[in-house]
Amino acid sequence: MIKKAEKYGVFLALLSALLYALSTPFSKLLLEHIPSTMMAGLLYIGAGIGMGAVAVFRKKTGNDTEDRNFTKTEFPYVLAMIILDIAAPICLMFGLKITSAANASLLNNFEYVATALIAFFIFREKISKRLWFGISFTVFSCVLLSFEGSSSLDFSKGSALVLLSAVLWGIENNCTRVLSSKDPMIIVLLKGVFCGGTSFLIAIFAGERAENIISIVLALLLGLVSYGLSIFVFVYAQRYLGAARTSVFSAATPFCATALSLIIFREVPGTKYLFALLLMIFGAWLSSSDEPIFKKK
Repeated sequence: MIKKAEKYGVFLALLSALLYALSTPFSKLLLEHIPSTMMAGLLYIGAGIGMGAVAVFRKKTGNDTEDRNFTKTEFPYVLAMIILDIAAPICLMFGLKITSAANASLLNNFEYVATALIAFFIFREKISKRLWFGISFTVFSCVLLSFEGSSSLDFSKGSALVLLSAVLWGIENNCTRVLSSKDPMIIVLLKGVFCGGTSFLIAIFAGERAENIISIVLALLLGLVSYGLSIFVFVYAQRYLGAARTSVFSAATPFCATALSLIIFREVPGTKYLFALLLMIFGAWLSSSDEPIFKKK
């Protein structure tokens, strides 16, 4: 019975990673019709609308029992979470517009590095030697992907923006960590209403317009699935596997997104990209466990 529950938890965790992976390649497609800031807003608005419907359904069925009230000490973290979730997707959309989807998918893995480093330096969490090695390989692969070419040291603006979004989300992850005891549905709704709404208003005041209604609807649906539903499924996976084990499967997201990007855009990866991919995979494997790399006999 326990094994079946664990298998179901693994299935949910991988499903969450796959759903979130849809965001990068399909956002790049929609960016041809929707400006960057507006796109960032629509993704979160879609998540908020979808999770709002789930919240109403949950309330009617009597399953709405989780703690949703924030204390005074938690409000600064709520505010920081909202501000960071406004800035991070905007940076990602601008970066995604001028770099390849496959490249951005791998660079997104730096979010886990930033999360770990901030947790270590700010929140004083312990990091094992194995995780330090995993972080080193991930950082090196990100540096490799961020330069324009082997014959120059020109830093790609698109890669820089994607890395900046990863750092901002790393900080946001640590803020959300403080709020982890609250109802996850409320956190998603806050992001949808405030982050999505603010980004959308910024886009309007900046003169951005999207006249293609179909693209707008698709962006909302993408946000519902990749931002809203993925978090919802992730929370349920935690009930079967626990927070730590479930988080390990998040490392699958960049590789799922990379595979989708290569298929959708028919991109042929070069030697540098393949080498960076191998480094990233090895780094993710090292980061997936706290066990020693070489066990003593």
